[in-house]
Amino acid sequence: MSTKNRRAVLGLLAASLLLAQPVTAAAQNYPTRPIRLIVPYPAGGPTDVVARILANGLSAELKQSVVVENRPGGAAGTVGGRIVVSAEPDGYTLLLSQVGSLTIAPSLYRLDYDPLRDLVPIAIVAVSPEILTVNPAVPANSLAEFLAYAKANPGKLDFGSPGVGTLPHVIGEQLQLATGIKITHVPYRGAAPAVTDLLAGRVQLMIDSTSVLLTHIVAGKLRGLAITSERRIPQLPNVPTFAEAGYPQLTESLWTGLMAPAGTPAPIVATLNVAVNDVLKTPEVQQAYGRLEVETKVVSPEECKAFMAAETKKWAQVVSAAGIKGE
Repeated sequence: MSTKNRRAVLGLLAASLLLAQPVTAAAQNYPTRPIRLIVPYPAGGPTDVVARILANGLSAELKQSVVVENRPGGAAGTVGGRIVVSAEPDGYTLLLSQVGSLTIAPSLYRLDYDPLRDLVPIAIVAVSPEILTVNPAVPANSLAEFLAYAKANPGKLDFGSPGVGTLPHVIGEQLQLATGIKITHVPYRGAAPAVTDLLAGRVQLMIDSTSVLLTHIVAGKLRGLAITSERRIPQLPNVPTFAEAGYPQLTESLWTGLMAPAGTPAPIVATLNVAVNDVLKTPEVQQAYGRLEVETKVVSPEECKAFMAAETKKWAQVVSAAGIKGE
C-alpha cells in the first residue's frame, strides 16, 4: 500500500472513531431523559396493564421516567409499530406489543415495515395462555360437547375477538382447522367490547387470555372449556388443556415483547434487557402479573429474536392454511 493510500485509510479510521464516540458515550450514559413506551392497544386492556406494571418497575430500575403512550389502531396494532420504526434509534422510544402485531400481521397486511427487519427485540415481557369460553346458554359443559354441538350447527355460532389478525382470532381459525367445525368470526375493536357481547350472549364463544376472561369464568358468568397452555392452571383445575383433549396443535400463548427501532446501539439494547429481566424478577411484578395469570420469561435479545422468527414462520403457515384475510 502506498503512503498516500495508507494515509487515506488512517484518515477514514480516525473519522469513524470520532463519529462513534458520541454514540458510545450516549450508550454508556443511557438513559438521561424520559423514555416513551408505545402501546398499540387501548388503555385499560391487558397489554396496557402489563405495560404500566413494567413501566413502573423500569422507572425505578433506570432512574428515569418510562411513560406509557397508548396508540391503538387497526391492522392488529401495527399503527404503534410504525411510530417506533420511524423513531430515532436512541433507546428513548420503545414498543410493547403482542404476538399479533409482531408476528401475525406481516402475513395479513401490506405493512410498510418488517418487524423482524425494522425492530430490535429486547425482551419477552409476559406470557399467558388463551382459554376457550362459551356463554352459559351454549349447551356444552366440555370441549367434546361443544364440538359436537358446533358440528351439528355449522355456521350458527359466532366467536368474538379483539380484531382481525389478533391471536384470539387466529386461534379461532386454528380451532376450525383442527376440529372441522364451522364458526363465524366477529371482530371487535379490542377485547372489552367483545367480552361485553359474549356476556350478553350476542356472540356465543371467545378465545382470549386469562387476564381478560378468568374473572368471568370464576364468577360463573362464562364457562371455560379448554386452555392453550401446556398444563392446567390452578385457578381452573377442571379445565383441561387442548393437548389433553387431543389437540396438541392448539398449545399456544399470548406473549408480549419489548422492541426498539432497528439501529439502536447494542449497549443500549443490552442495558434495557438486563433492566427488564431484573424488574420481572421482583416480588412486586411477580405478584402483579400473578394476579393476571401472566407469567414472566427471562430471555436474551438473541433468544427473543430467534423466538420471533420462529413465531412469524408458524403463523404465516396458519394464515395461509386458514385463508385468513386482513381488514
